[in-house]
Amino acid sequence: MHRGLHGRGALFDTEPPGLASRLVGLRPYQLRSVPVEHPKEPPFVVFTGGRGQGRSAVLHELREAYRGHTPVALVDGEDRQFTAPPPERPPESWSPVGQALTTIAEQLAEPVTGAGRIGFPRLASGLLAVAAGGWSDRDVPRIRQEAERILLLNETGSRLSGFAGRWVSKVVAKLIASMSSTGPVVEPIIEATLEAFAEGIAPTHRRLRRAATWYRDYPNAGGNAKLGLILLSAHFRAGGDSRAHAERHLVRALLADLDDAYAGVVQRSHRPGRPVVLIDNVQEPAGLGLLEPVLRDRADGIADQVVLCAALRGDSHPALRNAARRTLPEVVRHTGWEPGTSPSSRALLLALPPLTPDDTLHLLGSAAQGLDVPPHLPHATHRLTGGSPLGVTLLAESARQNLPRGAASLGPLLTADVVVHEDRDGRPTYRELLDRLVPGGRLDELTVLAAAHDRDSACALAAARLPDDFGASGVLDLEERLAREGLPAAAGQFVGDPFLRALLLLRLHHAGPDHERWRAVHRTLVDHYADGDRPDRDRYRLYHELALGNTDPAVAHLRGSFPRADAGSWLATLLFVASAPYFHAHGPDGHDRRAGHDDRASIALGRTDAAQLPPDSVDPVLHLRVRRLLHAVWQLTDPLVLPDPKVGDRLRFELEQLSNLRPAGNPLLWRASREWPADALAGRPLRVPDDENGTGDQ
Repeated sequence: MHRGLHGRGALFDTEPPGLASRLVGLRPYQLRSVPVEHPKEPPFVVFTGGRGQGRSAVLHELREAYRGHTPVALVDGEDRQFTAPPPERPPESWSPVGQALTTIAEQLAEPVTGAGRIGFPRLASGLLAVAAGGWSDRDVPRIRQEAERILLLNETGSRLSGFAGRWVSKVVAKLIASMSSTGPVVEPIIEATLEAFAEGIAPTHRRLRRAATWYRDYPNAGGNAKLGLILLSAHFRAGGDSRAHAERHLVRALLADLDDAYAGVVQRSHRPGRPVVLIDNVQEPAGLGLLEPVLRDRADGIADQVVLCAALRGDSHPALRNAARRTLPEVVRHTGWEPGTSPSSRALLLALPPLTPDDTLHLLGSAAQGLDVPPHLPHATHRLTGGSPLGVTLLAESARQNLPRGAASLGPLLTADVVVHEDRDGRPTYRELLDRLVPGGRLDELTVLAAAHDRDSACALAAARLPDDFGASGVLDLEERLAREGLPAAAGQFVGDPFLRALLLLRLHHAGPDHERWRAVHRTLVDHYADGDRPDRDRYRLYHELALGNTDPAVAHLRGSFPRADAGSWLATLLFVASAPYFHAHGPDGHDRRAGHDDRASIALGRTDAAQLPPDSVDPVLHLRVRRLLHAVWQLTDPLVLPDPKVGDRLRFELEQLSNLRPAGNPLLWRASREWPADALAGRPLRVPDDENGTGDQ
């Protein structure tokens, strides 16, 4: 049922009903009712995660699943319409929340199967009072336009009906007439609105009259609806906490109008599902201004039956401090959610899991249907992306477009152009990904710092390779931003997310035709780790030497430490050093010796042994074996290449032979010889085997 989404069955499944069905009361894409899981009060569901994890895709799919079946609205807190007021509209009469409420009501008003439009008279009254606070300039055309948009929220018939047009024109005419004097316009406009609502005896007018009295309960209104609206407008114009107070009542008005649309047996029989409001990027002002009032009202006992789902960038927010936490697989059958006493306990944070290897296989196979897909490409894609839905989707699209052109590995697929919009030219896939994963500037700085391992090395890079005004404060700012974005931290890496780091390092590598920036960054870090007293500085230095293509220091260190080092520590050093990003062979002038040629497999397979002259006074057999092993691990763990099965076989053999040379460390080396080739070919990370029997030598 859920078209184009993988790994989200817990949300969209119909048998047994997934979370969406149990919240809304309708199966996705169907008009078949199901019992709701939380009949008294649904949780405010907040999908959490970093960029590219599919939160927005889930909201869009929810909208498509219920559009036309039950009222549904989707807004994005980052949309430009919520960043600033339209031209000519005074800031004191506009806010992101007010704009979002108008947009949501317009979408919710649309007719659905079996039921007509929903009117929003309470919300319209409040929005009109707020807008009137900015009409002191007597700009009649603008005022008419703003008033008509708000007043149309009351219309329950067709937008094209003659009654709707006549009614709106009548009210607007009264509003304009009330502005003929030079004094304040808020009060006469409110009077005109309430008067228009009070006219007539038709069911529509009875509904309007009932709604007009709603503001009698506004604080300090004393049962006077007109005074309530005047106070609402004044609080909104005052800004700060007063505006937040007014906005809370506007949000409440929206929910009250929705409740009215479902009141009575007849109404409910025509509307089998709950209304759905979806908020992307809820951490932005427009989103928080909707989330917080709903949570506070629900905690205060002001109930509603609206299904609210939001997407939060990151995994936490102060407004959600006491929210329950679940992962998507944990809510397959039920949420286990019960609200507490605090407002934030009314929310349920739901972490979306990454795609599984099988999801990646199916998605890539679907995109590249009919093409000759390299057998290890799906596993390698999952290893690179970590199951990021954005990463897998764009790489699958690049495969569809570029496999026929000869791009048969992940590096070429990332550097090849991909067309994602028919009206735009293609761009390299890695640039398309970075634009979505790192928006908002500082991409150049983050590209350089992606080579760092911690704050100290990042500051060293910033001092040597970034503008003077960036400095340590810029490092701290980026460090905070990565955490705020919900990106995972990882020991030994400044950019903890492996997929993002791989993309940034690829961008660094392609920063110029001579690759000078790449070399300069890694030379800086070689120098940084050449001195100091940190115990692991040698392996960091070797890592960056290897990134520069200098393999001799790493071979010498691994060869020299093999006889005496603990087997587990030695394997860990091998894995870390060989995780260096690959920089294919270049001459002293910085130009490619053989452009794009990866010679690691040839070295790992021993094809270059004959040309090697091991250093004097070292065991030549051990030297060549360590050299082959280093290049085998380097090639098999490179996230941008497909693992070579022949290299995997050679890795197994070399580790077996090394295990014979270290009786005390034999079990660990032997198990690595069995686990590492299988893990590499399956796209799993290589890990030092557990020393289950305590046989690791000390």
